[in-house]
Amino acid sequence: MAQNGSGGLAQTVAEHQDEILSEWLALQVSGGALQSGRIKEAELRTQCRTFLDLLRDGLEQGGTDPEAPAFGRAKEVLAEVSRSRGMQGFTPTETAAFVFSLKRPMFNALNRTIEAAAGEGGGAVRAASAATARDTWDVTLLLDQLGLHAMEVFMKAREDIIARQGREISELSTPVVKLWDGVLALPLIGTLDSERTQVVMESLLQTIVDQSAEIAIIDITGVPTVDTLTAQHLLKTVAAARLMGADCIVSGIRPQIAQTMVHLGVELDVTSKATLADAFRVALTRIGRAVVKAPRAEAAAPVAARRR
Repeated sequence: MAQNGSGGLAQTVAEHQDEILSEWLALQVSGGALQSGRIKEAELRTQCRTFLDLLRDGLEQGGTDPEAPAFGRAKEVLAEVSRSRGMQGFTPTETAAFVFSLKRPMFNALNRTIEAAAGEGGGAVRAASAATARDTWDVTLLLDQLGLHAMEVFMKAREDIIARQGREISELSTPVVKLWDGVLALPLIGTLDSERTQVVMESLLQTIVDQSAEIAIIDITGVPTVDTLTAQHLLKTVAAARLMGADCIVSGIRPQIAQTMVHLGVELDVTSKATLADAFRVALTRIGRAVVKAPRAEAAAPVAARRR
């Protein structure tokens, strides 16, 4: 990128920095930067002043090449601003406006150079006009590149947030519940993929160790469909639980899912039951327990009275 006009740009920013800052802030405020309440005017002013100072230093030391080391600190601050706005819930447009709204104040500052040269005669005006045209093009390319950098950081921050929330939701949606001493239940909701299967497996195995469980019931009532891949993920979980010394029972297989599995030729090779209650009954039998129906209180009361 050309650097011929960098000295003039740096001088323009230095001479008109207060005007540029005021106009830049006004444009962002009028554009609704403060309406959401996610950022205060004092914080916005600090961000703008810091970035403008570093932009001026970069122009003085590195010209108008955004890849120059002189712009390293300016890009770091811009990345911090973009990252924080991604976490605060700003839209991509609002974040991009932080850089792109600086164009107009910069252009106006450059035009003041032509106005100042008007009193010096035609030759000075022509020279100032040519320099301003060159500087305008250079600062446009520079701010465009810095704006793209800001958006890349912003999108990466949003992707990280979405990925973290996805992991948290996966952990919350796969709770391992203790039904009885030695009996655990793992109700699954939603689709099983490789990443979620890993979370399910780690959670189940750790709970088996903590509870010294003998039986683990995997309930798939909330799984919309079971295909070959889903069955493979289930089998991996069952196999891992068996290695930890716990037997598995799969419950919640609906008629539609059973038909699909038959058509696909999927064999779970594990005890399965239609409902969680049926699976729990089998689990109790395997550990030598049974559910016995107790007499009702109203039926037992007359018997106690006759004994008296």
